[in-house]
Amino acid sequence: MGKDIFGNEADDIKGLLQYVHLKRYRQALGLPDEISEKYSILAQGEYNRNYYFIHPVSGEKLILRVNLGSQMGIKDQIGYEYNALKLLENSKRTPKALYVDGSFKNLNYGIMVMEFLPGKVLDYKTDMKKAAACLADIHSVKIPENSKLIMPENPTGAILDECSRMLEVYISSDVADSKKKDLISEIFKKGKEKLSGIKSMPFYRCCINTELNSNNFLINENGKDYLIDWEKPLYGDPAQDLGHFLAPTTTFWKTDIILDSYEVEEFIKYYTALVGNGFNAGDIRERVYTYIPINCLRGITWCAMAWVQYRLAQKGLFNASTAAKLDEYLDENFLNMIKDKYIDNIP
Repeated sequence: MGKDIFGNEADDIKGLLQYVHLKRYRQALGLPDEISEKYSILAQGEYNRNYYFIHPVSGEKLILRVNLGSQMGIKDQIGYEYNALKLLENSKRTPKALYVDGSFKNLNYGIMVMEFLPGKVLDYKTDMKKAAACLADIHSVKIPENSKLIMPENPTGAILDECSRMLEVYISSDVADSKKKDLISEIFKKGKEKLSGIKSMPFYRCCINTELNSNNFLINENGKDYLIDWEKPLYGDPAQDLGHFLAPTTTFWKTDIILDSYEVEEFIKYYTALVGNGFNAGDIRERVYTYIPINCLRGITWCAMAWVQYRLAQKGLFNASTAAKLDEYLDENFLNMIKDKYIDNIP
């Protein structure tokens, strides 16, 4: 077989065509020796590319995920993601992981195969209860402390440190606008001063996603809903996930929506009720309102860093919609809105 199993879609991932011919790959997945499946691009992000294919024997719909880099600085990024999916398998809300290879022996990138799940992206106006139910089930899965998930001892401090590193990329860049450098630096400095004094509280820990934009949910009208893309999971506070999910820097990413205070309150109440006896979520509201502004800082500093990387072509993958959205996030009106509504109002 030649390149027709991928078309020209694997040309820029050197060695991928040869990889799917490997005996151990095919045996692990129960694929016949002679290739008859076809791979087509399903989705592409900043650090991963997903190919869709149908198992020629079982008829199962699958995804071949190629990892091209790590936001977390982890060498075996794909193995880390695979481990998280295995930990969450009993939630029935995440893709079942079937195969992983982070050895880099036959390919310079990590490889994972997982089941393909159906669904549409989340609509913030109609699907909030479905998102709450999905997160309540995931957060209720008990995770052992030796799970190999990264566990920040000071979660808020860890996020602020991450923000500082990302902001430095923008501040030190010759291609960034000096006026915006000053504005983003001012926002971050003010936010850090107000938030860095928060001490870690004893809380229930679980596997949190940390990247809860609308495209990572798969919503089904008459079936189960799912959460995909477990690229940056942590062993942490479920309030961190909720704070990220509800933050304007998240909701605005794939849409033009910013939730109002009533919508935020209703979501927290509904989520807490759905958790039930899954874990003690009675005191989660206060922590959520701490994580919302922290995630605003994380959102704008990530966008600042990514804006520079896109301009200097440092990204392994280029996503046109991401490039356009980065400009919106770095618009002075948007930055000032974040400052006025979410940073200046931190108690």
